[in-house]
Amino acid sequence: MLGRGNRLVFPRVGGKPIGNTAKWELLRTLKIAAVPHGFRSSFRDWAAEETDHPREVAKAALAHKVRNPIEAAYRRTDLFERRRRLMDDWAGYLAGGSCKG
Repeated sequence: MLGRGNRLVFPRVGGKPIGNTAKWELLRTLKIAAVPHGFRSSFRDWAAEETDHPREVAKAALAHKVRNPIEAAYRRTDLFERRRRLMDDWAGYLAGGSCKG
């Protein structure tokens, strides 16, 4: 759990997820020529092209559902520590550092 017991990094008032409209408005207000889903795509491309982190870890970091029911039945981990390392590397990359992964 994150601060104040919420599982969301950026919750809106009341602890609910930020809606799509708010994301679009924020980008428009900041004059950022991007779309909200583009951030997820950028992360996925970076993880694949610039790191050695396994594909499954990047997919888990994006909260992708395992669609294959057999694979899902055998998935017994949330890969939390590996996702944490991946996100630490992503934060370093965004801050202008180099990728360790």
